[in-house]
Amino acid sequence: MAKYILALDQGTTSSRAIAFDKKGRIAASAQNEFAQIYPQAGWVEHDPMEILYSQFHSITSLFAKGTVSPSEIAAIGITNQRETTVLWDKTTGKPVYNAIVWQCRRTADYCEKLKAEGLDGYIKDHTGLLIDAYFSGTKIKWILDNVPAARQLADEGKLLFGTVETWLIWNLTGGKAHVTDYSNACRTMLFDVDKLCWDEYLCEKLGIPMSILPKAVPSSLHYGDVAPGILGLEALAGVPICGAIGDQPAALFGQGCFKPGQAKNTYGTGCFLLMNTGEKRVHSNSNLLSGVAWGIGDKVEYALEGSAFNAGSVIKWLRDELHMVDTARRCDELAETVEDANGIYLVPAFTGLGAPYWDMYARGCIVGLTRGVNRAHFCRAVLESITYQMTDLLEAMTADSGIELSELRVDGGASVSNIMMQIQADMIRTKVNRPKTVETTALGAAYLAGLCVGYWADMADIENNREVDTEFEPKMEKAQRDKLYKGWKRAVERAKNWEASDDEE
Repeated sequence: MAKYILALDQGTTSSRAIAFDKKGRIAASAQNEFAQIYPQAGWVEHDPMEILYSQFHSITSLFAKGTVSPSEIAAIGITNQRETTVLWDKTTGKPVYNAIVWQCRRTADYCEKLKAEGLDGYIKDHTGLLIDAYFSGTKIKWILDNVPAARQLADEGKLLFGTVETWLIWNLTGGKAHVTDYSNACRTMLFDVDKLCWDEYLCEKLGIPMSILPKAVPSSLHYGDVAPGILGLEALAGVPICGAIGDQPAALFGQGCFKPGQAKNTYGTGCFLLMNTGEKRVHSNSNLLSGVAWGIGDKVEYALEGSAFNAGSVIKWLRDELHMVDTARRCDELAETVEDANGIYLVPAFTGLGAPYWDMYARGCIVGLTRGVNRAHFCRAVLESITYQMTDLLEAMTADSGIELSELRVDGGASVSNIMMQIQADMIRTKVNRPKTVETTALGAAYLAGLCVGYWADMADIENNREVDTEFEPKMEKAQRDKLYKGWKRAVERAKNWEASDDEE
């Protein structure tokens, strides 16, 4: 009897398998890490076969625990690291090159060339993205141009491209399904997010044959079944694969952000903030990214997305480089001993500023130091710096969309910080809501698969599952909040354009 939905969460450093029950609770899970490959400075790769085997091994490890059996799986949903690019020979099933990871910067110079050719406006209008090496399109071009066998295979009609969910689905179905869901397709820089199809002009411009591209499909759909004879997964043969979605929109879905104005933020190494904008795409004037959040049946919902490069990494910097604290929890404890940061602001622009500033030349700075500042004030300033960045993004989203934020739902490792979540509520003057189940990314993929097979009846069924751990209501007076946020804006101005200014001298 089918009791569970199996979610495959294929991330940047590990592959996980998690079985969820009807209440959205974890019944069993397993995880396997895999190697990171750095061929040269700024380049990041993965072995696609190792990704595949690590994901398969996580499944067999889950079943080996004995809590859940393969016969109890109703369907499989997949969520994945976005933008990471795999090209393979469809005859042999072997990759022609390592997967080029989303973090890889090898195509940055080519992106500058595209900007110089004036493609910025077209790409933003049609794909909802900014030209950047982050996205899959230029990675595909690099493999076609630099791996001798690739272009030849493409000309012969034997080459396939996919992001990681496509690669997994193709292998799990024994090569029968070559598909990508809309949320992943829209991160390639080749996909028209309004027409929901591949953009012929962009494919031609980048020299990418459209024959290698997967079919773009909704995020909740029966793509195919697990094929018989897959080593270690024989007992799963015939189980339907019915959900696929990129990791960040998966978390938005897993958090139950189904209405326009609902947003989630993942507090990880960086922060990823997404707001549901409904069935119509919002064109951003603040250089936020806009794209498909998910597609279910004939209905597609869109999201605005912004990110802060440094969030949890700032706390790690405080611990590992400055040695001010020995644990992340100690940062909270010290920050809780003071009422404010005593006038100091930390702008953690260690790798530049993201949206809405987009200043690659910005660098981190600390302003407002006086003799009265102590370690506790510094810890508070670190936590505040993360919340200020999210406030910047949320204000930009509200301005772009005209949609008022109803609440912010949070997840990720750093969201366990009660003091930081309270500061966040004070800064955005909106309730911050933290759920009991923090595995929202895998849960989103599970929900989409379960909806397809009727395991969950509808979205209301899913919403009823969500259990709140803590809600943080704004407590700070508006005048005090506005004064603090004005100070943050002044501090950001000090950090902007730092490296470029130094060069000019």
